[in-house]
Amino acid sequence: MFTIQVDQLAKSYGKTTAVHGISFNLKKGEITGFLGPNGAGKSTTLNMLMGLTTPSSGRATILGLDTQTHAMEIKKQVGYLAEFNPLYPDMYVKEFLTYIGNLHQLKGTQLKNRVADVIEMVGLTQEKHKKIQELSKGFQQRVGIAQSILHDPAILILDEPTSGLDPNQMEEIRHLIVRLKQDKTILFSSHLLGEVEAICDQLLIINQGHLKVDSSMQEAKEFPGGISAFFKDKTA
Repeated sequence: MFTIQVDQLAKSYGKTTAVHGISFNLKKGEITGFLGPNGAGKSTTLNMLMGLTTPSSGRATILGLDTQTHAMEIKKQVGYLAEFNPLYPDMYVKEFLTYIGNLHQLKGTQLKNRVADVIEMVGLTQEKHKKIQELSKGFQQRVGIAQSILHDPAILILDEPTSGLDPNQMEEIRHLIVRLKQDKTILFSSHLLGEVEAICDQLLIINQGHLKVDSSMQEAKEFPGGISAFFKDKTA
C-alpha cells in the first residue's frame, strides 16, 4: 500500500509553471530523497503535499486522504519541517515543544514524557531550558526536527533537515532519520548528494519543474561515476 500518491500534480503562477504534472508513489519503511537544483520545484511540491499551496491541476493523497480536502486530518498524521524553520525565538525549548504538543492534543503525563523523549532523541538535553533565540542555527534546526516528530506521525516531510548543521550534527540527524524510518514514510529534500546517498532507499530528481528520476538509490549508485554523475546526467 502506498502512503503517499501523487498524480499529475502541477502548479503555475500566472504564465510561469513551477511544477509540471509530476507523479510518484511512496510507501512505509522507506526514506526517499528529493533532489534538484535551486528553483527546481522541490519546496513547491512539498507545500502542495502539505496543503499549504493549492495545485493548479492533478491530485495528491496521503494515507488515502486528498491533500486539498482533508488538510486538517493529514496534519495529524504528518510531521513537517519547512525549509525556513518557523520557530518562536522568545520561547524556551521545552516550553515550545510543550506548546506544540498541546496543539497536537497531547496532555498530562503523555505530553510530559513525549517532550522529554524527543528532547533526548534529537540531542537537546543541555539546551532544553534555553531560549530558542540563544541557540546556534544547528540547535534551532534540531528544535524544528523535534517539533516535527513530537506527535509520532506516520509521515515525515523534511525540507533541508540538516541545513546549518556541522558535520557531526549532520551525522547524528542522519542516524535519527534512519532510526525513524522503520514504521514511517520519510520524504526529504536536500541539495547534498552525499547525504542522500548515505541514507535513502529511493530517489526523486526534479529539474525545472519536471520529474526526471523516480528510481532506487541502488540504480543511482551503480551509474558510471556514481550519484554525482547520475544527478548531472539527469539534470543536464
